[in-house]
Amino acid sequence: MRENHFDNVSNGKGFIAALDQSGGSTPKALAAYGVMEEAYSTEDEMFDLIHEMRTRIITAPAFDSEHILGAILFKQTMDSKIEGKYTADYLAEEKGIAPFLKVDNGLAEKSKGVQMMKPIPNLKDMLVRANERHIFGTKMRSVIHEANAEGIKEIVDQQFKFAKEITDAGLVPIVEPEVNIHSKEKEEAENILKDEIMKHLDKLAEDEKVMLKLTLPETPNLYKEATEHPRVVRVVALSGGYTRKEANEKLRHNEGVIASFSRALTQDLRVDQSDEEFNESLRKAIESIYDASVNKK
Repeated sequence: MRENHFDNVSNGKGFIAALDQSGGSTPKALAAYGVMEEAYSTEDEMFDLIHEMRTRIITAPAFDSEHILGAILFKQTMDSKIEGKYTADYLAEEKGIAPFLKVDNGLAEKSKGVQMMKPIPNLKDMLVRANERHIFGTKMRSVIHEANAEGIKEIVDQQFKFAKEITDAGLVPIVEPEVNIHSKEKEEAENILKDEIMKHLDKLAEDEKVMLKLTLPETPNLYKEATEHPRVVRVVALSGGYTRKEANEKLRHNEGVIASFSRALTQDLRVDQSDEEFNESLRKAIESIYDASVNKK
């Protein structure tokens, strides 16, 4: 199954659905869906509600392997079930979609113009659990706010340090050093980031394969060299606060890059929609993101 996932994620047409809202971002995701904070009183109740939302998305007819290559999950989602199967098994067996797991513990405080990842002391145990749950790959996010060369170097160093542990465990890491779309130094920061990424890619051993999840750049095709690198499985783009229309338009100008959208995927979904309305909204979103991932300008 893992070999099939690898070939499909590497070469298939489609995109990666990001369904990995964590404890910090879940209230916002639920609110956008129409579930306000007064609807739950504990964290467990909150995660049950977000799992209901994710289940509704994943089981929808439009959420299929013709359009979607992979889906990124949160830890609780990995350990939850859909129609009697663990989520990763449901994705792989019922949908033919590769499951990924968010493994970071959130962001540290801003320093040197960036936010590194908090330490991940439980990474080894989490990777063992991910393999037991038949997870294909992982994702970890840090954020760049300024064109600070020292800070950006440290972020990329940290990302690839963890990526090494993940590849050693037999999983495919998605390296995600996001550049804040509101940064006044966005273009300069992206140029520094690209140079640091390429340095690390060139040092990877032949059996060390990674994916990159990057902010849609100011310069079209900035990451084209990365998309062609032999150690890169796929380059995917985050929506980062852009609307779906904005993100899709930017994506079309980046050859070899496919979407890995979260908010831009779910922005039109509401808890009070009928199944017909919900499925139609999701279908339109999936088809538009697929089109921008596949058809370039």
